[in-house]
Amino acid sequence: MRLHRIEAAVAVGQGDLLLARPDVSDGSRGNVVDSSDGDEAVFHAGDPTKGLSGHGCARYPFAVATILLCGVDVYFRGKLEALLPGHHFVTTDSVDWPDLVIADISRVDPMDVADSYPEIPILGFGGHTDTAGLRRAHEAGFDQVLVKNALSERAAQVVDELIA
Repeated sequence: MRLHRIEAAVAVGQGDLLLARPDVSDGSRGNVVDSSDGDEAVFHAGDPTKGLSGHGCARYPFAVATILLCGVDVYFRGKLEALLPGHHFVTTDSVDWPDLVIADISRVDPMDVADSYPEIPILGFGGHTDTAGLRRAHEAGFDQVLVKNALSERAAQVVDELIA
């Protein structure tokens, strides 16, 4: 998980996660050890109400989804990783079971994807001129089918809806 400018300390035996923000407005740069400076948010895996500090930036950690990319080219994968920071992206050769499948319907058979992942939400995308491919993805039972430009514009919103 990428923590863009956030330091993390995990006490595995206690199930605690401590996040310190080094870019706090008071310039103190935060500290993962000194919880008295008020720059930390503490989360407890077993009880979400336990240990949550009163700091203004404290909040529950966001859900990290494992997203399987089927037929997605390297360039568009980079774009998706930038649009969906914090999620874990894998390809079909991974052993991680996905929470969501994103498939380029111009490069894979929608029926094969739907048959391979029947219980997983599937988001398909293709070019706006590939109406036959978009129709095949709908017929295969994809949860969402978008043109590539719409996916670029609304990726975070659509993924959040599908993994909720």
